[in-house]
Amino acid sequence: MGTSSDLRVYRVALRERFRGLTARDGVLVRGEAGWGEFAPFWDYDDDASAAWWRAAREAADLGWPAPVRDSIPVNVTIPAVDAATATRLVADSGGCRTAKVKVAEPGQSLGAEVERLEAVRAALGPAGAIRIDANGAWDLDAATARIPVLDRAAGGLEYVEQPCASVAELAAVRRAVDVRIAADESVRRAQDPLAVARAGAADILVLKVAPLGGVRACLDLAQEVGLPVVVSSALETSVGLAAGLALAAALPELPFACGLATAQLLAEDLVVDAPRVRDGALRPGALTPDPALLTAHAADPELDARWRERAARVVALLARTGSRPVGPEDR
Repeated sequence: MGTSSDLRVYRVALRERFRGLTARDGVLVRGEAGWGEFAPFWDYDDDASAAWWRAAREAADLGWPAPVRDSIPVNVTIPAVDAATATRLVADSGGCRTAKVKVAEPGQSLGAEVERLEAVRAALGPAGAIRIDANGAWDLDAATARIPVLDRAAGGLEYVEQPCASVAELAAVRRAVDVRIAADESVRRAQDPLAVARAGAADILVLKVAPLGGVRACLDLAQEVGLPVVVSSALETSVGLAAGLALAAALPELPFACGLATAQLLAEDLVVDAPRVRDGALRPGALTPDPALLTAHAADPELDARWRERAARVVALLARTGSRPVGPEDR
């Protein structure tokens, strides 16, 4: 797994509550090619976390394929916040012309979602694109009832991301509404990520590098599925986001803005000169964490021990199953 100096456990606060979290924690991994990030959410078991370790080691030990573009259009992410905060986030986004708006927040009303979308539309203007993400929280009836309402509130939705949890429900929603459907959890948390395409359950594939095992694994999956791709983040620091930007830079086609501007959700980062969104875009490239920031945001001893134990379990699991991270022979 490497020496203790090769692993740095961090914890950084979030600006707004996101997916029920107020802070993000994980591990930065150093190798010959640079740094990777291992930060599976705590509801991922060791089997699911193994893909995150492979992605981290790919970045640290090998680096990424050659890019075909040097500018990545990105969306601003709007958590389940009030209308005024949503307006501010769009204004502070660095010129993003696409917004991804979280919906289906527990305890929040449809009226609050409508107000948030109307505020985002007003802030973006008529030419901006708005997509929503329900994280699989709706059943089929709720999805088919709410999507037309939210489509009107947004002045037209670009797509709806993961309205329902199952592939069968996604397919049914896609048949029932006139808005494109994107699949996220049904790809990155699925035993068979190709099932979405076979079922005709999505128009768009959302790819996240870490949960899918690395940039090269995502490129292979995108080629096999043959659907348009949106590259999104798993709420990493800028070190981990660099892998998503590398994937977006290497894809043959990139028809949609990517969800890779999520460093804006962090109260602080681990990189001094992290890429900033300018004119709605980010530039790809490997990043090195700042030693002072690593020290300032080091996890407490208990959390540090939990992460190191978790990483050790995942490495042992990969060894037992005969799997391995991507290495130089995969170049």
